[in-house]
Amino acid sequence: QVQLVESGGGLVQAGGSLRLSCVASGRTFSIYAMGWFRQAPGKEREFVARIAWTGDITYYADSVKGRFTISRDNAKNTMYLQMNSLKPEDTALYYCSAAPNGRLEFTYWGQGTQVTVSS
Repeated sequence: QVQLVESGGGLVQAGGSLRLSCVASGRTFSIYAMGWFRQAPGKEREFVARIAWTGDITYYADSVKGRFTISRDNAKNTMYLQMNSLKPEDTALYYCSAAPNGRLEFTYWGQGTQVTVSS
């Protein structure tokens, strides 16, 4: 099992920045990739970004490309999401997720951290 705990959410004005963190514990050696997802009220959960646990491969949703940056610190078992130029439509509950065992299937999930962007 892998446990994930997010932090860093909050209320910010449009154009502002936030950095989310996700700390992984447990069977972290099994992690193949990690990612961020978000879910706004009344909408389905959507992919935001992902990063390989080794190497530098990253992938972003078009809606956040150029504004968000995903990174990780393996020594701290921590993944980050730097969010700049935030927009009201970025308001959502942001989830951290991990894909284990060499497959890009996100199996483990955190509890979420709320990001609210005011206009």
